[in-house]
Amino acid sequence: MAAASLHALLARSIDYAGMFPPCSLALGPALKNQAQYVRSPDSWVLSAFVLPIAKFDAASAGVSQFDRQYPLRISALGPKTENANDFRSALKMTMETIRSFATRHGDIVFISQLEMPLPAEINADLLAEAQSIIGELDAFWETPADQAAQTIASLAEHHANTLARTFGYKLRTGGVTADAFPHSQQIARALVESAKHEIPIKFTAGLHHPVRQFRDEVKAKMYGFLNVLGAGVLAAEHRWDEKQTVAMLDDEDTTSFSFDDDGFAWHGWKIDTKRIQERRKLVTSFGSCSFDEPREDLRALGFL
Repeated sequence: MAAASLHALLARSIDYAGMFPPCSLALGPALKNQAQYVRSPDSWVLSAFVLPIAKFDAASAGVSQFDRQYPLRISALGPKTENANDFRSALKMTMETIRSFATRHGDIVFISQLEMPLPAEINADLLAEAQSIIGELDAFWETPADQAAQTIASLAEHHANTLARTFGYKLRTGGVTADAFPHSQQIARALVESAKHEIPIKFTAGLHHPVRQFRDEVKAKMYGFLNVLGAGVLAAEHRWDEKQTVAMLDDEDTTSFSFDDDGFAWHGWKIDTKRIQERRKLVTSFGSCSFDEPREDLRALGFL
């Protein structure tokens, strides 16, 4: 069994993205995996199935593997666009596809969130229009890591001015090549700004392993999901600055991380289990093409 604090940190934390590199499964096998994962003893770690909008029609053939007790939870992935006009058109098409798919499949399918890149010319009017298009659906907008702080501030300003449902921010934390990994300072800045403005943040790519380590397959150090999620909740709880947050993101020592039923600790910094649950409302999840690898690594470390 997992300690209560680890359970709080990792509950519904993995958005399964089996169709994406490096796993790159076809849609059918990826959906079959999701159907197995939602019925597994470790399903408490599983969040949504990342499904590109372009694959929604094809996914209908696999919906029968799910039911009311074990529904298909989807994180809808919208397309990347080059400018504001294309973004508006793509977002409208995306929402039409989502609503049609949800109507066809009823309570077997639940669209939990939308993930979509923002165009470069983001402004208040564009965010307001996006809000009117998507309605009450949770949305996480992605921009390059070096634009994270600016985008998060824009999302916070939109929320303050409109009092609409809070948008979230999506941060890419890696990929299949070394140049896809942002600097730890960039991740730290996003985490600190997210906590400061109370903007939800989720992550994607490069977080297969619990603790930061060098991986030969990418010829780079990959960030650990315990580092990133842990730094997110601790930075918010203790009002960390970027320097302190970087220190945790860069830590490669697994013995630095301590979990028990009362709380989680890292180098003397502590947060109790109930506060982790509260902070996780803003530090939400990470996309991973593997659901097995993170759990296997946690077991190897003795955390599960």
